[in-house]
Amino acid sequence: MTTRTVPHLLDIAGLGRDGIESILALSEARDLGRPLADKGVALVFQKPSARTRNSMEMATVQLGGHPVSIKKEEVGLGTRETAEDVVRTLACYHEVIAARVMDHRDLEAMAAVSPKPVLNMLSDRSHPLQALADLLTVRQLLGRIEGTRIAYIGDGDNNVCRSLAEAASMLGAEMRIASPPGYTLAQAPDGVRQTEDPREAVEGAQIVYTDVWVSMGQDDETEARLKAFAPYQVGDSLMTASPDAYFLHCLPARRGEEVTDAVMEGPRSAIWRQAENRMHTARGALAWLMGARR
Repeated sequence: MTTRTVPHLLDIAGLGRDGIESILALSEARDLGRPLADKGVALVFQKPSARTRNSMEMATVQLGGHPVSIKKEEVGLGTRETAEDVVRTLACYHEVIAARVMDHRDLEAMAAVSPKPVLNMLSDRSHPLQALADLLTVRQLLGRIEGTRIAYIGDGDNNVCRSLAEAASMLGAEMRIASPPGYTLAQAPDGVRQTEDPREAVEGAQIVYTDVWVSMGQDDETEARLKAFAPYQVGDSLMTASPDAYFLHCLPARRGEEVTDAVMEGPRSAIWRQAENRMHTARGALAWLMGARR
């Protein structure tokens, strides 16, 4: 008897270039059929999210499945029950178990024992679904990913920047990260350059990207972070370093902190296309976990 290898999607590094390219192609495919027909997808949320819940629920429906969103109080991941027991239980009912967690190690524990695919909807270490939506947006805007230059302004060592840097490196894009001291990406992949100067990062870039300065769970660091990141706000002045660049933000944004209203609402802002692509790449990722390849 042959043992089935269960695919998981925990981070960008685990996907590799072929996996990324396949999911991006699936994300733009017009008809993926109904691989989740009469099947459930569990969506476990230790952290709430408007975009993740809506994009994943609609992606599941578009593939014929039934999404079940589960609040942290309903499972008590790591408190009421171990991560292993939670995923084994959910695997009795669902074809895919997706989780948005505080600690990436919980996802690893789930994947180690789950008989069904585990999908990372966000962890402290990685945000692969956001990186996939970012890449799809870059390709739609510029016609390619390889050879493009992406400037990321802000916290270089957060999950969004880390996943995007890994993906950009694999697909041949150049990425420049501008962060204050103490907030740089700990292990930068090939093709990723770090600087303390936001203008240096933006010059010559086709994409300018930022994220909030204070993420969920970092409230006790608010004062220190606002002070450190104050020179890194993306406004009209910074965008003049590359006036034809498109602006991206994973959202939600704190307008007036990391980015100005003028940039968010400006003619080069592509944030709503980027937000919509969260649904398309979620659909592509789910189809990929179900065995579809392009």
